[in-house]
Formats: sequence, C-alpha cells, structure tokens
Amino acid sequence: MEASPSMDSYRFGTIDYIVFLGMILLSTGTGIYFGCIKKTKKKLEEVEPALPTPTIGHNAERGTERRKHDFGSEKMSEYLLGSRNLKVFPVAMSLIASYISGVTILGTTSEIYNYGTQYWFIAIAIILQGIAVSYVYIPVFSTLQVGSSYEYLEMRFHSVIRSIASFMFILDEILFLPFIVYVPAIALNQVSGINLHVVAVVIVIVCVFYTFVGGIKAVVHTDAWQVLVMFLSVLAVAILSTIYAKGLDNLFDDASKGGRLIFTNTNPSPYIRHTVWSVLIGGFFYWTSFNAVNQTMVQRYMSLPSLKSARTSMAIFTIGVAAFVSVCCYVGLLIFEMYKDCDPLSAGLITHDDQLLPLFVVQSVGHIYGMSGLFIAGIFGAALSSLSVVLNSTSLVILEDIVRGCFKLQLSERASTIVVKSSIIVLGMVALSLVFVLEQLSGILSICTSMTAIAAGTTFGLFTLGMLVPWANTIGTAAGGIASALLAGWISFGTQFTIAAGQLNSQKLPVSVDGCLGVNVTMPENVWVDEEEVFPLYRLSYHWINPIGVSTAIIVGALVSLVTKPTNMKTLDPDLISPVIHRFLPKECFVGRNHHTQAHKNLLNIS
Repeated sequence: MEASPSMDSYRFGTIDYIVFLGMILLSTGTGIYFGCIKKTKKKLEEVEPALPTPTIGHNAERGTERRKHDFGSEKMSEYLLGSRNLKVFPVAMSLIASYISGVTILGTTSEIYNYGTQYWFIAIAIILQGIAVSYVYIPVFSTLQVGSSYEYLEMRFHSVIRSIASFMFILDEILFLPFIVYVPAIALNQVSGINLHVVAVVIVIVCVFYTFVGGIKAVVHTDAWQVLVMFLSVLAVAILSTIYAKGLDNLFDDASKGGRLIFTNTNPSPYIRHTVWSVLIGGFFYWTSFNAVNQTMVQRYMSLPSLKSARTSMAIFTIGVAAFVSVCCYVGLLIFEMYKDCDPLSAGLITHDDQLLPLFVVQSVGHIYGMSGLFIAGIFGAALSSLSVVLNSTSLVILEDIVRGCFKLQLSERASTIVVKSSIIVLGMVALSLVFVLEQLSGILSICTSMTAIAAGTTFGLFTLGMLVPWANTIGTAAGGIASALLAGWISFGTQFTIAAGQLNSQKLPVSVDGCLGVNVTMPENVWVDEEEVFPLYRLSYHWINPIGVSTAIIVGALVSLVTKPTNMKTLDPDLISPVIHRFLPKECFVGRNHHTQAHKNLLNIS
C-alpha cells in the first residue's frame, strides 16, 4: 500500500451518505419504537417481594432493610431499569457500548502506531477484570438489588459517603461527555469535509432524542446493533487493508524493523509508558474500577433478572471487548505498515494523532464504494451508544442519589419524569459546549484516562473497602477517599502541566518522512530535556495513576478504620460483604439471617 499525499480525491459519495444516514434513522427509529409505539400489553407482575427503604446511619449492622427500587413508580422503573427483566444478549452488547467508544477505536490504533504493541497486553487485563467483577462485585449488587450502585455506600457506611461518590460520578461523566462527541466529529470531518461542529450537533440531538423518548430499553436495543455495526466496520477495514497490504509476513517484519513489535518489555521502571507491568496492572485496575462499580455498568447488571444472567452478560462483554481491542491493535500495525516511510503528522496530512485511522481508512479502502460510510457509521454508532449510556445512567444517579438520596425529596411520578428527562437534555447541551475545549487537546487516550482515573480510582477504592475490608468504618472510608482523590489528582494534573511545559521527553517511537512523495517535509528536531529535574510522580506512566488512587483509598481507609473504632464484624450484615470474604467472617454474622433475605437470594440465582 502506498500512502497518498492528499485526501482531496476521497470524499463521501452517495452510497457513503446512505450508509451513514441509515445509522441515524435506525437510532431515532428505535427510540420512537420503544418510547411511543411498543406498549406493555400486560400489567407488570411482581417478581420480587417489596423491600423497605434502608435505614440511615450504622447501615452495616446486621438486619439492614432493603426495598425493591421503583424510583417512585413502576413507570420510572420501566424507563430506567426495564423493570429488571431485559435479555442477556442486548444487555451484554450495551455493556460493550458502555466502554467501547470512538475514543477507544481512534485512541488504541494511534497508541499502537506511536508506541508499539506492548499495549496489546490490555486484552489480558480485560479478561482478568472480567473474572474479578463477576465473582467479587456483581454478587453483592445482585443480592442487594440496588437501583443505583451508590446506594451500597449508604447501606454499608453513611449517606454522606453515598452523596460524595454520586457527585464524583456526575463530574466524571461530564468530563467524559465531550470526548464521546468530539472523536467521531473529527473522524467524520476528516473523511467527508462536513464541519466538525455540525457533526457534533447532529450526534447530540440524535442521541438525546432516542434516550429521552425510549429510556433504557431504547438505549440497550440500539446499543446492540450499533456495537455490531461498529465491530463489523473495524473488522472490514482490517480485512480489506490486509488484502491490499503486502502480506502478513511483511507486515510483522516491517513492524519489527520499525521498533513497533514489542511484547516483552519487562523494564521495572514506572516512568516508561508501556511495559508488561504497567499495562497488565494498570489496565486491570482501570478496567475493574470502571466495570465493577460504575453506575453505567451496574445499571445494566441490575436490569437483568438474576445473578446468573448478569455473569453471563459480563462474560460476553469480556470476550467481546478483548476481541475488539485486539482488532484495533492489529489495525494500528496496518497503519504503521502504510505510513512507515511517510508519517502523516510530520507531513502535515493530519493535525492530531487521533485522525490517523480516518486518514488510513480513506487512503487504503476509501476507493471502495460505501467503505468510508460504513467506517463512519461504526465510529458514529460507538459515539451514540456511549453517549446514550452516559445520559441514561447519569440521569438515574441525579434522581436516585442526588434528589431522593442527598436532598431526601420524595417526588411524584410526574416530577421524577421531569427531573430525569430534563437532566438528559441539560447533559446533552453540556457535552456540546465542552467540545470546543477539546479542540485544543491532543492524545485523546492518555488525557481521557488521566482525567477519569481520579474519580474512577477513588470511587472503586471506596467500594472495595466496603466489600473486602469488613472492619472498614465511615471515618476510615472518608479519609481513604479524600487521600486517594488528592494524591491521584495531584499526580494527574501535575503530569499534564509538566507535559504542557515541555519538561518531559516524548516516548513516541521514531517515524520517517523519506517516502513522502511530492511533499517537501523536514522532520522537526527533538529537543532532549533532562527529566531527572522533574518531580518523580509527574514522570509516571498514566497507567499507574489509577492503581495508586485505588491502593491509597484501601490502605488509608483500612488503617484509619482500625484506629477509629472499627466496625463490629459480629453484627455486620454479610450481604454487604463480597462472597469471597464470607469464609473469613465470624459465624455470628450469619446467625439469625431472616428468611426474607435468603429467599431473595435464591430467587436471584434462578436462571
């Protein structure tokens, strides 16, 4: 494959527009179907006994009362949780959509191109986290039947802990929203020439519409086929590009010569961007912190009728995401094969690393009718699915954890509906406005990971303290959370400022411009700086920020709890502790467990 010096000869054709518009019409149509056309033909039947609201304060004591969460009405339960009766496969696809966004697709491919294949080990970390989430965390949520994951923190500790974690989640999602919109916007702009801001507006309007109208059923079922289109589009690019390439042997040989084929970098230095240790450990912590306790994921686990269903959907999610990320990594190698002699960024063909994949698609398979449209439909679908998941989950947290939990307001069905749907509209507007900020940033994957690592790591640490450290108390948990947020924030933002000041050397692998035909390109000189003068924590690979935050929350929380009247484990409600810890709990925990709780657990495990 030869790199073309220009993209001007490739623009969207009629077939491309048909494929792309088909994605928009299917998305809006799904929202209309589930929100306006499909009606519940029979009265919702109670599949679980009604449970009373948990008491406030000392909630870890045995006998914690629980309830079936209907968010004020059966109608809201249907809108936000699908009445806990959704099917495994659509939910599994929605779980994939929760994480795989345009950020992942464009960021992963450029990461391989710029830093080599060591990042590919993230697939192993994904599989390991799937096992941990299924057997350590999901059983607790499934037993408690929470509506929002943050309700657990009130049951285990105190309402204040729940409120803080809820606000952190909302802030985290608001920070992530513009990434979801911006990435497909630049991709579509790259291959079609359509104004970036016009694309962003279309994405937000379409997504807000079908999420607003159809609720979680529209989100889940739209996610299902959007994920399939997304996977097929990237797979088609990979297969066709491989056919047009010079063969797999040549591909891996060129990658090896170019220094991209890296799988055994076991250097113990925490300052190197990708090593076996940083990718496996950092990847495991980051993925587990997101998938174990984040509301966007827990809401989908809770929309299923049983623990077995939740574990099955998690297994499908794990295999699907590991496979998808692997395909993206392979495409990263294909990109290097094409541009090994003419780096697009140095040649001025693109202005951001995140435009590498769109450029590659246009120049390698853009001449095939409909391929550019299929690719953009995939990126667009990834954006729509991720955005809808965030809108749906965040609106639930605003209602259940902020309005009902923090402010103790018991709203009517109409008022609850207004809160949820107005939240969706406001969040869409916020996402659109923050897109303008992102235009000034580059290196989407590392920036996104660094920003979300603060909230994700701290929150995950709080839940892990509750589920795996039986003696943890409210004071210790609060101290652990504060210490974690401050340390992770200090490292993350300090690193960003250090990079902006040019005090860190780029770890990008060498590129060439010797093969740039018809373009006079001069490689910019890399100015070497002495990093020894930089504060050590600011030099850390971004992979370590999340593990540091999680570990700080657990260690500080556990120690402070020990010296500030630890929780009496003999009166602890074992349902609040992960099953993997039950063998270490005193027998008194399990004495007198009421028949209601046991019957409830038996019901959950019925497939």
